[in-house]
Amino acid sequence: MAGLAERLLNLDRRWLFLLVLLGVAIPIVFPIGLPVTTTASTRAAFDFIESVKPGDVVVLSFDYGPSSAPENDPMADGFLRQCFLRKVRVIVMALYPLGGLTLANNSLARVTPEYPNLRYGEDYVNLGYKDGAAAVLRSLDKGFAGPFPVDLRGTPIARIPIMHGIHSVRDVKVVYTVATGIIGEWWITQMHPQSGTPVVIGPTAVSAPKYYAYLNAGQVVGMVGGMKGAAEYEKLLAGKHPELAQFYSSTRGFTATKGMDGQTVIHIVIILFIFIGNLAYIRTRKKARA
Repeated sequence: MAGLAERLLNLDRRWLFLLVLLGVAIPIVFPIGLPVTTTASTRAAFDFIESVKPGDVVVLSFDYGPSSAPENDPMADGFLRQCFLRKVRVIVMALYPLGGLTLANNSLARVTPEYPNLRYGEDYVNLGYKDGAAAVLRSLDKGFAGPFPVDLRGTPIARIPIMHGIHSVRDVKVVYTVATGIIGEWWITQMHPQSGTPVVIGPTAVSAPKYYAYLNAGQVVGMVGGMKGAAEYEKLLAGKHPELAQFYSSTRGFTATKGMDGQTVIHIVIILFIFIGNLAYIRTRKKARA
């Protein structure tokens, strides 16, 4: 037994790396479908978007970069599917300087083919990226045309059908900021007090705790926190809309639900490593004292 303990302690760490890789990859490729319980903050975000009427206009802001894409991408994709399915029109923008626009383009490229009847400029529009997020947010209360005179394709904003009757952020029903870092907070502290437009935030898990203060104060109407929150949102979408239930059960693409399967398995693997390592250490220490 002591010899086994010594071998475990001297195990080549590359075997551990391999187990970690398999623990993450296998549940994503072959989903387990572990149960997901929904929290009140995610339910509030979902219900608010469900209350938006067909034909209304909302804003989706990509305020995150590639480093948090596994957490944030499913939030943005789920929101777009919910809006497009319910015929809610979406204004897309990006304020994060490190890849925000690329992620916005990627999300639209993933989701829009699922709804072949969508018309660019009428059902959704991509206004592109604008630098200086704090200044942009303060100016949106005066009008979209200031920071975004044209869309990503170079079309003047006044000529885009979805923008007819939408002068400023006051005219949209909600802003959903999918965020990492400070930009999501700026929507709450700089845009919302000026315009009163409701905010839903989708932060990374490490940032989520600080937003509960805003949630409890009523400054945000809902929060989708981290990959867990995104998996909850997918569950709510599947429960409400049969089309999305079929999509999430059959898609080969990455989803937050698959990500939570992988995250759960790797947490179990790490706990086992800790337990076995400590057990092996105790055995070798007893042998040294004998």
